[in-house]
Amino acid sequence: MTALSIRPIHSNDWPAILKIQAQCYPDIVPESQVALQSKVAISPDSCFVLEVGQQVLGYCLAHPWVLNQPPSLEQVVRKPTAPDSLYLHDIAISAQARGLGAAEQIFNRLVSKANQLGFASISLVAVQGADRYWQRLGFKSRIIDKKLNNYPDDACYMVYSIGD
Repeated sequence: MTALSIRPIHSNDWPAILKIQAQCYPDIVPESQVALQSKVAISPDSCFVLEVGQQVLGYCLAHPWVLNQPPSLEQVVRKPTAPDSLYLHDIAISAQARGLGAAEQIFNRLVSKANQLGFASISLVAVQGADRYWQRLGFKSRIIDKKLNNYPDDACYMVYSIGD
């Protein structure tokens, strides 16, 4: 069994994070390091990397946000004044770590963190057909007033209720 570890993001992790982002989202223009780092800046406790043998093979970027108002792609975020949900920007796993249960371990850690932070929900925008995956984990699609114009055409806003 390969040992997986989940730890906070360090400054030297960004090349690996950007490489994994490009690998996982070939049909989307990659987000800039600045935009991604802004998520860590406002909530370092809910952003982490997955290591296998001291190699970064996955990451999670999540931060406090306002339910039903997802940030745009490439948005440099600042902490909202009245966050009421933990927004899951991304969990991305390198092909080298697929099949190890890594995404579920990261998600379970995130649910625990959201609970610690006092949030009753986790929200996200699923792309590239990932809504089916998130649905299996308990997320439900939700129609919102905000347009998802800068997301791919198949973008789907979803919410996971903690404690359901």
